[in-house]
Amino acid sequence: MKKIINGAKYDTNTAKCIGQWDNDLPSDDFEYCSEDLYRTKSGKYFLHGEGGGNSRYGEWHGNTGGPGEQIMPMTREDAKLWAESNLDVEDYEAIFGKVSEDGEKEPLYILINPALKSKLWALAENKGTSINVLVEEALEQLVK
Repeated sequence: MKKIINGAKYDTNTAKCIGQWDNDLPSDDFEYCSEDLYRTKSGKYFLHGEGGGNSRYGEWHGNTGGPGEQIMPMTREDAKLWAESNLDVEDYEAIFGKVSEDGEKEPLYILINPALKSKLWALAENKGTSINVLVEEALEQLVK
């Protein structure tokens, strides 16, 4: 399926399918539903869903329902939430990387110039937070 949404093209033939889920019903069942999580070459995520007439993807025309499909763009965070709900741990970590137990953080060691370090300390003190929090917030904005 191909679709252009907000000026971006989403194509299940060229994007990589990175996760799959279905409700274990036969594909000809009116309640059947399946979803595939895709990542495009440019790193965008989208969900392709399809299902029977009584599924969330069904299409109704008057009193007659039939199968349907839909593409929905997703942010990385939305894709992670979908994967948490629909994939096992191994598949999730294969897509998004290792997750530590109990939400622990993993160390990252970097070298920065002393002037920048001083500015970070001052900013952290001024905001009443830690350098770790400041750097993590900045990196989250950078990698969106």
